[in-house]
Amino acid sequence: MRDGIQVGPQPVRDGLQTTGRAGKGRKIMKSFEDMQKFGKDNAESTMKSLAAVQKSVQSIAVEMTDYSRKAYEDGAAAAEKLFGAKSLEKAVEVQSDYFKTAYEGLVSQTAKLGELYADLAHEAYKPFENYVSKTAAAK
Repeated sequence: MRDGIQVGPQPVRDGLQTTGRAGKGRKIMKSFEDMQKFGKDNAESTMKSLAAVQKSVQSIAVEMTDYSRKAYEDGAAAAEKLFGAKSLEKAVEVQSDYFKTAYEGLVSQTAKLGELYADLAHEAYKPFENYVSKTAAAK
């Protein structure tokens, strides 16, 4: 020790140098373990989210297929009635009924699809809710 400044290696306590190297090593290992846990949790959340998206998209596809089939069948039935109409008034009535029914079906289907897409967004987001709450709590 010269002029109050220690020259050379730092004193050793309990087998660890007090320079902080061991403490830094533990911090690095803890940080690495935290990163691994974060990566694992993130991967699990992503897989859950993708499964929910797959299920929701499949529901949407089934709904659209059913609606398309029904709309085609209704259109074919209306065309058949229209060709069988004996008068202009009956043809206009058939066409008006078909347009009314088709419009109501479209509005109903749009509402169903809106709900399905909202459910898709909610289910896809659900696995990540804990990240958002942790982030909000940290701020």
